[in-house]
Amino acid sequence: MKSHLNDEELIRQCRDSQPIDCFEELYSRYVDKVYRRCLSITQDSEKAHDFTHDIFLKMFAKLEMFQERSSFSTWLYSISHNYCMDQLRLAKRMPTDSIDDDDSDQLADSNEGVIVEERHRQLEQIMAQLSADEVTLLRLKYEQNCSIEQIARQYGVKQCAIKMRLKRSRDKIQRLYQQQYGS
Repeated sequence: MKSHLNDEELIRQCRDSQPIDCFEELYSRYVDKVYRRCLSITQDSEKAHDFTHDIFLKMFAKLEMFQERSSFSTWLYSISHNYCMDQLRLAKRMPTDSIDDDDSDQLADSNEGVIVEERHRQLEQIMAQLSADEVTLLRLKYEQNCSIEQIARQYGVKQCAIKMRLKRSRDKIQRLYQQQYGS
């Protein structure tokens, strides 16, 4: 099914009929871009292939959640980035190496790691309370290192609007953090 529909029209059609054809079309349009994104994050072609496959399955399962607040490619890019980062964080938490006697010095430093992990967990809980738009905007700026200008172009708004949205989102995180964790 080689469709001449744009992504959003294709997704609307997909929701009404032929979800498998829709999936195949979206896959063919974006598989290379998603793979390159995964490869740039993982630096491992085997992982990038596995992650790409998983991302498309996840995208297909969540297609009903796509609300067209941003372009489909931005939404898929966000899923790709978040999935890769989650998998890499998970791999760090569950090391496959055995602990030798020589590693006992590293265990003494684990308290710092526990504190960092706890703060990360707290931040993830706070982020879960934000809207999808707020999370996407913050991730574009701070995880993907997009410039204010790039984000403004992507959203089709002025740079000052993006700056204000970022400020409000940061203020909201700080307020929620103080309410829940008191520091």
